[in-house]
Amino acid sequence: MPASRREFLKRGALGAAALASNISFADDRERAFPNFLWLVSEDNNPFIHAYGDRLAHTPNIDALASRGLLYRNVYSNAPVCAPSRFTILTGLYSEACAPANHMRAVAKLPAMLRTYPELLRSAGYYCTNNAKTDYNCDADPITLWDVSSRDAHWRHRPEGRPFMAVFNFETTHESQVFKPTPGRIKPEDVRIPAYLPDTPGLRENYASYYNLMERMDAQVGEKLAELATAGHAEDTIVFYYSDNGGVLPRSKRYCYEEGLRCALVVHVPARWAHLAPAAPGTALDAPVTFVDLAPTLLSLAGLAIPPTMHGRAFLGPAATQPQHYAFGMRNRMDERYDFVRTVTDGRYRYIRNYLPFLPAVQNQAFAWLARGYQDWDALERADELTPVQRRAFVARAYEELYDLSADPDEIDNRIGDVALAGCIAALRAALDAHMIHINDNGFIPEGSALEGYEASRVKGAYPIRRVMRVAQAAARRDPRKLASLRKALADRDEVVRYWAAMGLLMLGETAAPAAGALDATMRSDPSKQVRIVAAEASAVLSDKEESVAVLASLLEPTESIPVRLQAVNALTRIGPAARAALPGLRRMTAGDDRNEYLNNAATYLIQTLEGSYDPRRPIFDLARLLRGTR
Repeated sequence: MPASRREFLKRGALGAAALASNISFADDRERAFPNFLWLVSEDNNPFIHAYGDRLAHTPNIDALASRGLLYRNVYSNAPVCAPSRFTILTGLYSEACAPANHMRAVAKLPAMLRTYPELLRSAGYYCTNNAKTDYNCDADPITLWDVSSRDAHWRHRPEGRPFMAVFNFETTHESQVFKPTPGRIKPEDVRIPAYLPDTPGLRENYASYYNLMERMDAQVGEKLAELATAGHAEDTIVFYYSDNGGVLPRSKRYCYEEGLRCALVVHVPARWAHLAPAAPGTALDAPVTFVDLAPTLLSLAGLAIPPTMHGRAFLGPAATQPQHYAFGMRNRMDERYDFVRTVTDGRYRYIRNYLPFLPAVQNQAFAWLARGYQDWDALERADELTPVQRRAFVARAYEELYDLSADPDEIDNRIGDVALAGCIAALRAALDAHMIHINDNGFIPEGSALEGYEASRVKGAYPIRRVMRVAQAAARRDPRKLASLRKALADRDEVVRYWAAMGLLMLGETAAPAAGALDATMRSDPSKQVRIVAAEASAVLSDKEESVAVLASLLEPTESIPVRLQAVNALTRIGPAARAALPGLRRMTAGDDRNEYLNNAATYLIQTLEGSYDPRRPIFDLARLLRGTR
């Protein structure tokens, strides 16, 4: 270890102890530690000139990159804000602490898992957050931060305290593309990717996105100017990044590059240059993900990284060798369920769809406020899409592999390419090992008592290796697995039974020999989540009337929200026979206290059953959006 790094660690340990006990150990104690400034934008890919986008006008981020480090292959660990922000806060994969892997949930954060602001504050840092939280767990922002509000600022810290300040810019948030944003970029200037139709609405969304990026870049410039004016530019390590991928169709919420790839630029001032792995102006290609942000921050501050953190530092004394892989995930997104896991080495992206009978794109009321989604859905319903453009609306393959260099739009699935067999095997193995290592909770149905960092780790409670074998057999939809899936339907473990039922559902009419077992499971399984899947499978094989009756009984307000939402999703796939459930669905949409996701899912199904659904007529409660409650 270089002498400069040994000295930093020594000073860091001494300084942390002194600051924590409020004992002054030197007149310049503030300068003994770097300050940190995090500038965080929302919902955007690297539509940034420094990343090679010639349309983008982002002079402030470009200038920061010219005197800092630009990370080319940076990924959020989830393609949506709440699970991603959980991971950033904790250094823990959200899928290791269900239901944090679902969009807008409240996971229980065990006391032993301390967040990065808590750890920095215990070492004497003044930590502020301005202002978005959305941490997807029960952590209280008031107790995590010295200040968390729209007024939070490093300027308000007590004299002599180093600071860690976060500023979140909502300028590029998904909601901002629901209306056109005029500016430098015009609709005719943009390129529409091959997986989307070329429509006026999509061109408007893309042009607005570029113009919003330019506005956000100006906000970055303002914060950097504040820092320089106050004389802290040379004492502060600055991070700019986006919290997840973009908001254009098939980006946010989806496990493709557009949903997961983000920007990350880090400026390390000269006095802290020994903490950086390369010279200013360097672009780095090794994959980095947001689970690495918290440990990197602790490393730069000279603090110990808790062993419970999954991430690895990529800056500072504790920095490890560059990583080979970046992992991502998708479970419930708003009102729609899915289960996707993915890994990339920066060149190839491997995607595994555990629910391949579902289309990648399902109607989501909030996203459908954008003209681009409305156009895409309308053309699909009119049968006016090309096969590539329609692919998102039909059942998927269990596995996908894309060459990101040759196929940046990810439309050519190379999973069957024998020339890439070695690469595919390596990515498969890496993903399997990762899921087992973190005890991936994604197989546990939402609302189960088994969810959670601690509950899922009780010995014997969640046999993840066995569950993964059953889930893989289910997702491959191999008729030869019928007997084993039927046997697993009687397993003592709830999660095994759930995936056995899911496998029989995905086999469709091929699962006819298991119809009796599915009927019995639908009627009497102790897990309501298992009963829901069995009822949907039974609707394919036998009496739809009884299946719909079982599902309708689980729509009642006395049931938990996850159970009710899973029942609505199952009814949506059953089709016209679900009309018998209309009274329960209508009750979901009545009253001021209705749940957003239940309301959206039920309204869509009601309109579909009544033949009144129109992609261009919003389902989402616009009044709720205007009130700022989302």
